[in-house]
Amino acid sequence: MTKPLDPYAALRYKEFNVFLLVRFAMVFAWSMQFIVIEWQVYSLTKDPLSLGIIGLMEIIPAVGIALFAGHFVDQNEKRNLLVKCILGFSVISLGLFLVTLPSVETSYSSRSILYLIYALVFFGGLVRAFIVPKPIYPNAATWSSSTWQVASVLGPAFAGFSISWIGVHWSLCVIFGSSVLALLFLFQISKKPILNPKLGEPIFQSLKDGLKFVFHTKAVFGALTLDMIAVLFGGAVALLPIYAQDILKVGSEGFGILRAAPAVGAAITMVLSTRFPLHRNAGKKLLWAVFGFGICILVFGLSKLFWLSVIALFVSGAVDGVSMIIRQTILQLKTPDNMRGRVASVNSIFVGSSNELGAFESGLTAKLMGTVTAVVFGGCMTLFTVGLTALVSPSFRRLDLSEDIREHKKE
Repeated sequence: MTKPLDPYAALRYKEFNVFLLVRFAMVFAWSMQFIVIEWQVYSLTKDPLSLGIIGLMEIIPAVGIALFAGHFVDQNEKRNLLVKCILGFSVISLGLFLVTLPSVETSYSSRSILYLIYALVFFGGLVRAFIVPKPIYPNAATWSSSTWQVASVLGPAFAGFSISWIGVHWSLCVIFGSSVLALLFLFQISKKPILNPKLGEPIFQSLKDGLKFVFHTKAVFGALTLDMIAVLFGGAVALLPIYAQDILKVGSEGFGILRAAPAVGAAITMVLSTRFPLHRNAGKKLLWAVFGFGICILVFGLSKLFWLSVIALFVSGAVDGVSMIIRQTILQLKTPDNMRGRVASVNSIFVGSSNELGAFESGLTAKLMGTVTAVVFGGCMTLFTVGLTALVSPSFRRLDLSEDIREHKKE
């Protein structure tokens, strides 16, 4: 008789709960910081391209050292490495807090402040490349992703309201406090053994092995490619400051609601998935999820009504949550323990960095063809990508993870 699925299995481990607190505090701070920066930069410039440059400043270091970071993570103890990363983020958030001091704003030009913000975002990209969380089991991955999504809901929403309540400067102070809180929680987790049996392996051989594994594992490569292109061309959220200030005219409070809407949808999907797993017919579900995401982006781009825009973003987040769960489950089931750091780094290039590259693409196309046209173009390209993937990869359409789940339970 098959043992019933325990949706709370991962939560029965104390250190995993502490890890979730760390993850929540960091994602809350990181997502809130990104929103505050977007608002501040667009308020300073009123230029769509300036929003794209934020993504560019983060993607250059993240992609440039992500594979090397994956090798480094696999070769080193994880807890202390994460401590160093959170310290780095704390320094960056403190720097942003200081840059927005009233005395600094009156002493320096808007251009100088803008360049300082870009520089701090660039260094934030360096830090992000080393943060590759490693939940081992599908249930743990689901709870970890759910925590990420809940923090992503509260971070943007709180950012939008806090800009109105206490201003950009003190909003950044809240972000710094959250990173310090994450650091305090992290010290309650013990050091972990290094699972990589190839300690001391030459770095370029390590990178080659990581890339080779991803490109030769069709399920992993297909999922990452599909999601990367969808996120790249569906980066409408990067233009939300323009919609909030100039198109929908809803101010910082409306901006917070718009920015939180997709994360609310995704968080609901994540929680439901702990009860209703998505591993059966995973390929078809992933294709339909990305197709739905493209439709939502089209609706949002054309909408002039605040409530319709919020609904479109909410549904986009819900279907994107399906995509995220399936992709992470594929990665967890198909990746050996000793390859997780390198595969996570490749994943950060394919998917994580595509958010920033998508932000740059959205900012650039909005500058060239107008904001609404740029969003509609991105939605159309997302739909085209889904259709092309379904057509040229029948094996991906037939992907089912049920057998992998059963084999995993036997281990």
